[in-house]
Amino acid sequence: MTNTNKAIHTHVPGFPRIGAARELKFALERHWRGEQDETQLECVGRELRARHWALQRDAGLDFVTVGDFAFYDQVANHIQLLGCEPARFGFTAGQSQLSRYFTMARGGGAEPGCGCGHAHDAAALEMTKWFDTNYHYLVPEFTPDTSFKLSCERLFEEVAEAQALGHAVKAALIGPLTFLWLGKARGAADFDRLSLLDQLLPVYSQILDRLKAMGVPWVQVDEPILGLDLPAAWRGAFENSYWQLNQVGVPLLLATYFSPLEENLSLACRLPVAGLHVDGVRAPHELTSIADWLPVHKVLSVGIVDGRNIWRADLDAALAALTPIIEKRAGKLWLSTSCSLLHTPFTLAAETALDGEIRSWLAFATEKLEELDLLKRSLHGGDVSEALAVSRAAIAGRRASPRVRQPAVRERLQALPADADQRRSPFAQRQALQRAHLRLPDFPTTTIGSFPQTTAIRGARASFKRGELSLTEYEAHMRAEIAHAVRRQEELGLDVLVHGEAERNDMVEYFGEQLDGFAFTQLGWVQSYGSRCVKPPIIYGDVRRPKAMTVDWTVHAQSLTAKPMKGMLTGPITILQWSFVRDDQPRADTALQIALAIRDEVADLEQAGIGIIQIDEPAVREGLPLRRGR
Repeated sequence: MTNTNKAIHTHVPGFPRIGAARELKFALERHWRGEQDETQLECVGRELRARHWALQRDAGLDFVTVGDFAFYDQVANHIQLLGCEPARFGFTAGQSQLSRYFTMARGGGAEPGCGCGHAHDAAALEMTKWFDTNYHYLVPEFTPDTSFKLSCERLFEEVAEAQALGHAVKAALIGPLTFLWLGKARGAADFDRLSLLDQLLPVYSQILDRLKAMGVPWVQVDEPILGLDLPAAWRGAFENSYWQLNQVGVPLLLATYFSPLEENLSLACRLPVAGLHVDGVRAPHELTSIADWLPVHKVLSVGIVDGRNIWRADLDAALAALTPIIEKRAGKLWLSTSCSLLHTPFTLAAETALDGEIRSWLAFATEKLEELDLLKRSLHGGDVSEALAVSRAAIAGRRASPRVRQPAVRERLQALPADADQRRSPFAQRQALQRAHLRLPDFPTTTIGSFPQTTAIRGARASFKRGELSLTEYEAHMRAEIAHAVRRQEELGLDVLVHGEAERNDMVEYFGEQLDGFAFTQLGWVQSYGSRCVKPPIIYGDVRRPKAMTVDWTVHAQSLTAKPMKGMLTGPITILQWSFVRDDQPRADTALQIALAIRDEVADLEQAGIGIIQIDEPAVREGLPLRRGR
């Protein structure tokens, strides 16, 4: 493919901040234990930022993104930047900014106004999921008395760092409307957060003015709420807000992601900004309309590489989708990932133990940078034939691999009757039978299920993995832990017991390791919040349960007590949501495959005499689409 236009640029909305070896996690935990002071922690932050900017530059990106780094959370960064730390923390003038930051995130401080005469630590800010991702952000708190002022220099210091290293900088901010939307009201029940917008916008203008004075050529302003069902007042606030911000004169790239724009498409295209970033993975059907609606003098940034998942991009398909857009954009086209790469592991380079065939199908954050550069060079007429051939071979290999599709699994799904999700008898009838069988008191007591993974349990598991304990010895350790859990519950007088799950490493990983179609990484860590990182399984193929997963342990636990023992299973939606899911079939099909595997386990537990089975679905709401209509 050739194109004489050399104006295509590449960038990413954000990059993972935890480091290739989770350096940020370990530095934070050393700091919280008092083993490292603020100066040392800040030094780690500078080193990570410099390393990550260099990766972006060396991969051929035209801009490095500054402002996406956070010691805990990017929304918490903005709480300090915008000077709206909640008064309930009782911060003193002498307290350092970083100390206040971690107090908001982890609790502490002295909450005033209790009236009991005793000092109380203030509870941390509420934490909730960032849209439909598995990342958690800290929720801003607003009251009718909330005020805003430019109160933190961190963003500007990081811009100066990047500039000193010779980088072309694109600064990144959460937009004012998204910031208010993501917060919650405290105090007056009828308080409308949108009423704070008029006093918030001047602070954003100050920030933009500072960035302009520093010579920043572009500022990315994230407004992902444009992908939501917005009330009319919130939709109506966008045009005036961005008219005001545009007066500063620094070029603004309005960024949306995670969802189609739908009824907000025209609004997003006509806002007075210099460019628009859209999610071309979640909403590929909107690209043509956006290319037509967006004025020709504006930049269109297309998120053509998936920032949420770990599959290698189909570069031929991406080029085919971009070709008609290039002709319309006349030198105003940027290429990007669909969203921040915060949601993907750092690099494939460390995955030396991962199956080679599966590894060839993957691209983590660092590899996605390379994919963007390949697309740009191809569109500029560069010779990337060798790299494209490797990509094509991997894509074709994945499609043809017999490991991906299991005929028996697909036949089973096809054969499911229409009423497969319906009970065969009414609830009242089942309830009577259950009560007669279980003979429980009117208000039976039980626990959710998992007991603490003690040092002894973790040590035994690590010794088993290192080969220092035989399977027989390891299982003996776990049976002893189960016996201890059963005995303690009986002593406490609980009515329905659990076995404590000593043998389980993680509520998803434990099941994924025993199901066909799952793969696991060594260092595929993704930040969940703060120093908390998770290592999601990869669902690469059809899911099947080769054999029972929990029956032996549960039956053993039941043999230790005359009281009912619950079977404990993780539900299919949680397994789906907390994994990297294959993208070559509808998610609903994958969910149903997992559900059938869990149903097989339910049937085996029932057959083994387990009369109560708990299926855990903590992620059930996370699976909901962002828009109510879907």
